[in-house]
Parts: sequence; C-alpha cells; structure tokens
Amino acid sequence: MEERSVDSTPARAPVNRILRSSIVDGPGNRAAVFLQGCNFDCVYCHNPETITLCSSCGTCVPACPAGALSVGESGGILWNRDACTLCDSCLKTCPHNSSPRVRLLSPKEVMAEIEPSIPFIRGITVSGGECTLYPDFLRELGELARERSLSFFLDSNGSYDFAADRGLMEITDSVMLDVKADPENGAEYRRVTGNDGKGILDKAEYLAKTEKLYELRTVVSPGLFDPVAVVEKACRRIVGTGSRYKLIRYRPVGVRQEAAAALAEPDDLLMEKLAGICAGHGIEAVIV
Repeated sequence: MEERSVDSTPARAPVNRILRSSIVDGPGNRAAVFLQGCNFDCVYCHNPETITLCSSCGTCVPACPAGALSVGESGGILWNRDACTLCDSCLKTCPHNSSPRVRLLSPKEVMAEIEPSIPFIRGITVSGGECTLYPDFLRELGELARERSLSFFLDSNGSYDFAADRGLMEITDSVMLDVKADPENGAEYRRVTGNDGKGILDKAEYLAKTEKLYELRTVVSPGLFDPVAVVEKACRRIVGTGSRYKLIRYRPVGVRQEAAAALAEPDDLLMEKLAGICAGHGIEAVIV
C-alpha cells in the first residue's frame, strides 16, 4: 500500500503513470512517463487528472468500489495497487483535477519499472502534466536513459526556459512543444490555458535552431482561437530547421464535461488548410 504525498525532493517527482510501450509519444515504440502537476489549465485538456497535486481531501476514498483507497495516519491517501481495478472512479470523483494513484518516485525507481521493456523500445518520453516542473528529476532520468542507449524526449507546454538549462538540454535529445493559441495575444492564450504564453514562440525557435525540437503541436477546435494565425506565426519560427508540425484534431475524449459540451471538432477542410500553410513554409505536417 502506497501513501501519496504532495511533496517532492529534488531527485524525486510525482508520477501519475508509466506506459512501458507507446507509439504516440514520439518516434518509434517508447516508454512514456507522465508526471503529476501542471502550470497550465487548458480548457480542452485530455488528461485533466494530471493538473494538480492531491490535497488529501478524501473525496475519492468512499467512491472507490474496490476499497483500494483509505486515509493514512498522516492524513495522506493510501492507494492499494493490488486491490485497484483501474476503474477510474477516483478520477471521476476528484473535484480538484488530481489522482490518488500518484507515486513519488526517484529516476532510478522509474527506470527499474521501464527496464523489462528496454529491448523493445527506442527511448523514453516524459510528459505530464508539465514535466519541466521537475528539472532535477529529468536530468537524472535523462542520464539513466543515455546509459542504456535510449533516446530521451520531453513533452512540454513551452513554459520552461530551456535555453537557461544547459544541463537539461545536454541530456535531452528532443522536445515536443505545444503552441496552444496565439502566444502574441496574451489574453487569448490565458483564456485557453490559464497562462499568458509569453515567450513560447521564442522557445520554439531556440529549440528548432539548436536541433532539439522534434515537433510543434496545436490542438485545433474551431472558434476557440484562430488556428490559421497560430500555425502561420509558429511556422515562421521553425522554417528550414527540419522540425515538423503535428496538427491535432480536438476530440471530446477524456476532457472535462464543460469542455465536451462547449468545444467543436474541426472538419477535414480546416485541417487540410492548416497542413497547406505548413507545406507553404516547407514544413512537414502531420494530422492526427
């Protein structure tokens, strides 16, 4: 039985889940590590249970049909992994976009869980939440990945100052960076994400020019923001660098109920138009 904690040491981070095999979190078959906690609150977030750290309110405990949750002596939530059926009742019940199943792990403990899959994967991708909230953890995990000849990718919302962290950049092979609205329109970016997005295009340009940007990514939902303007501005920053652009259709899967009711899915015509903008700049576009 494991007791969740809201604290982390420099070498540890709250881990929401570990996938030993994923083909959608970077190139090839990869292990994906999802960290808990995010400094954004995107209206269309597809993993809202990763946004905040558990406050130990206990709301999820009686909602667990398997009896896998309880309150520990220190007041923290105890999660019994063996009893848990992963029905997600706790996630659906949590009023704070959190999860009682988060574990505080060291990079070595994470690598130990990935170890059986190493013969079958090309690398490790760390996502979230926002993984760059835990740079010390990332540096150490990146070193462990390098020792095992695994590539090391980060999935980021673009809020981190990558240029100022030479150590992290030295052990990171590439970054997948989100452009979630028009970063030059702070009010719009804040409406969509809860953050003003300041400097995100500069960070994208820095990563691209240093050959550390695998792809930009934008989730497209008609009416939420002007995707044509966003893709056009973002493309200008990565022209000629070899980075690609992933254009992601908004889908009402895994999102909060209010988002599912308010947001629209894009049609093929809009997605092809955005891909055409990328092509016009000589940038490979991937529509998913």
